[in-house]
Amino acid sequence: MAKRDFYEVLGVDRNADADALKKAYRKLAIKYHPDRQQGKSDAEKKEAEEKFKEAAEAYDVLSNPDKRARYDQLGPEGYDQMGGGGFQGGGMSMEDIFRQFGDLFGGFGGFGGFGGFGGGGGGSAVSHGTNLRVRVKVSLQDVANGTERKIKIPRQVSCQACNGTGAKNGTALETCSTCHGSGVEVRIRRTILGQMQTQSSCSACGGSGKHIKERCPNCNGQGLVRHDEVVNINIPAGVKEGMMLNMRGKGNDAPGGGVPGDLQIVIEEQQDAQLMRDDQDLIYNLMIDFPTAALGGKVEIPTVEGRARVTIEPGTQPGKVLRLRGKGLPSINGYGKGDLLVNVMVYVPEKLSGTEKKMLEDMRNSQSFKPSVSTKERIFSRLRHMFD
Repeated sequence: MAKRDFYEVLGVDRNADADALKKAYRKLAIKYHPDRQQGKSDAEKKEAEEKFKEAAEAYDVLSNPDKRARYDQLGPEGYDQMGGGGFQGGGMSMEDIFRQFGDLFGGFGGFGGFGGFGGGGGGSAVSHGTNLRVRVKVSLQDVANGTERKIKIPRQVSCQACNGTGAKNGTALETCSTCHGSGVEVRIRRTILGQMQTQSSCSACGGSGKHIKERCPNCNGQGLVRHDEVVNINIPAGVKEGMMLNMRGKGNDAPGGGVPGDLQIVIEEQQDAQLMRDDQDLIYNLMIDFPTAALGGKVEIPTVEGRARVTIEPGTQPGKVLRLRGKGLPSINGYGKGDLLVNVMVYVPEKLSGTEKKMLEDMRNSQSFKPSVSTKERIFSRLRHMFD
């Protein structure tokens, strides 16, 4: 099922600024927060949970300038197909949502003692692995057709000797005396919305709830070791310079078996020797000789698929643009292709033999070689339009 438009979810227009987005999200977050659903049926609680997640994801995207620009460019369907700008999508975890919710309201993630949907709260904080970023160069043909790359990525992976705990044999751990194994430090404060709970990772154990008694000799207590992994990257057709794709879980592992980071793939376009890119359109500068411009003829030009023959009409003027529809690049969201624009230029000989000069002298006074007023106006109006 396709996701609703994020602007519609928050109830704002497409020009909404940061304050308007925050205000709209605050309103929805309070309305659908789990503490406001007490006493309701399971179906009503489930519906509120989905709306709470939906509002959080919409705000996460629209409040980030880069994500919002990509969303506006791709549209809801294209953005969803790209998994939020990356591969394998996945949305936000409830931990991400409550962290975002806490940041928005000044550090709390719940009302009263609530810690999330499904009741409960407490437990050790989940650690997150760091993201990795690589640049991948693509050719114009790769952009047109999509491509697959195999890249060796040096990752930090969980140490097998200690199962990622960092402790010798995976057992030399003791409960943190500061948080008593919960991994979090909890504070209660009063606000205009009622009693609020502030929760942060334990400063003593970093949120793990445990202390290492004896370090693992294989990873020196880090819980992670370096490992080179070959990753298959599928690059879809229509990507652009600077676009960032995301592969969830392919970044560095988190110590203690937490959530792995992501692999971010930044697209770097290689300039083509003959074709220039203008969004989905391609531009080719075609230089023809004077006789072909005057008499017409057939010429061969390069395309992203190979080569094509185009017709030059008799009397073709410099600056004329020929349009080959559908010979450009595909849209990232799969909506059609651009065109190939052929910019025609006429070569004027720089050196002439005596015979050639005589021929041109004989033609100089011919009316056929004198531009008419309408021709000059047509050409110069086109030039004026280019500089407007």
